[in-house]
Amino acid sequence: MSTAVPPTTSERIMTRPFMLLCLSHALFAGSFNMIIPELPAYLTQMGGAEHKGWIIALFTLTAGLSRPFSGKLTDTIGRLPVMYVGTIACMVCSALYPVLQFVAGFMVLRFFHGFSTGFKPTATAAYVADVVAPEKRGEAMGLLGICLSIGASSAPPLGSIVAQHFGTPMMFYTSAVLAVLSMVILYNMPETLPQKQPFSFSLLKVGRDDIFDPGSLPAAIVMLFCYLSYGVILTLIPDLSDHLGVSNRGTFFSIFTLSSASTRIFAGRISDQIGRVPVLKVSAWVIAASMVVLAFATTPWMLYLGGLVFGLGNGIFSPAINAWTVDLGNPNQRGRALSTMFIALEIAIGVGSLFAGWYFASQVQRMPVVFIGCAVASLLGWAYLMFFWKERKMPVVEEDAG
Repeated sequence: MSTAVPPTTSERIMTRPFMLLCLSHALFAGSFNMIIPELPAYLTQMGGAEHKGWIIALFTLTAGLSRPFSGKLTDTIGRLPVMYVGTIACMVCSALYPVLQFVAGFMVLRFFHGFSTGFKPTATAAYVADVVAPEKRGEAMGLLGICLSIGASSAPPLGSIVAQHFGTPMMFYTSAVLAVLSMVILYNMPETLPQKQPFSFSLLKVGRDDIFDPGSLPAAIVMLFCYLSYGVILTLIPDLSDHLGVSNRGTFFSIFTLSSASTRIFAGRISDQIGRVPVLKVSAWVIAASMVVLAFATTPWMLYLGGLVFGLGNGIFSPAINAWTVDLGNPNQRGRALSTMFIALEIAIGVGSLFAGWYFASQVQRMPVVFIGCAVASLLGWAYLMFFWKERKMPVVEEDAG
């Protein structure tokens, strides 16, 4: 890790540290997303078809459990070490999938693979908040999200192509290479935590104050309602694609993430101008609409339309919820605030995927019920913002420029 002088908060967004971070984030997203469309079929081939719901649930369970640790470590030992932990976990697990080719081994790897997303995004978002001025925060989160979307959109079809032409093991090894590249880019970047501590095992002891940030609770509640749909998407779309005759299971994910990328920068900038809550209200309705489209999808084009609308909703939602979390939290404990929101994200994805896998049970006619349930959940997130959250002007806090 570099000992260079940390960058100060900048009015400009496109600084060298920010651009390197975006590139690293894109590669990281590509690494763990490229294998997702092929995992249900891969697990079925090993005789574990009944465990499809756990493909995402185990991943998100570990990610959620690791969030308090990643949040605390982000605020103590630094942003970069926590990013390294996440990318190394992603690399190792991807490389081991071809080795542990049995159901129990697969489940163990899915469990540990979740550590990657439990660590890297928390530290990445905190780093962005360190180097970008508060009034540009939504736009910066949108740009970061675009890079994530580019990695996530290009990787799933690539993964399917590699699996079809070179075998599933090669797909996993390619995923590991992307994780390595994501880590290499971080080398020699300046640390942004002003007073970092050396690592000690005592830092792994977490209490209630390390797990939960009261200020960011509203963002966590909205995340919980609006992101149930994402777990369902990850679990059901590969099977829905097969049912509708779509040969490349990654096509939906490409449409979804490209659509998301097209709106993130504008949505983030708008949230800087008119506020986070109005933008989040709109996104909740768009996500609900996408679930209704998918519930009645009977052709590939309806599937693609559902992916397009879901991407729009997600692209509006993500930069606003990330920026709102940082706005609400203590500026000296950004890792904890982001950890609280990301725990809600993992719970939402895990519950959504578990319910989808359990209720679906390989019976396509049951899918509409799951998607309609997600639409209702998203509208509950809107109802919370509309009737329970009382928007108020946040006090100006003098932030440490690092």
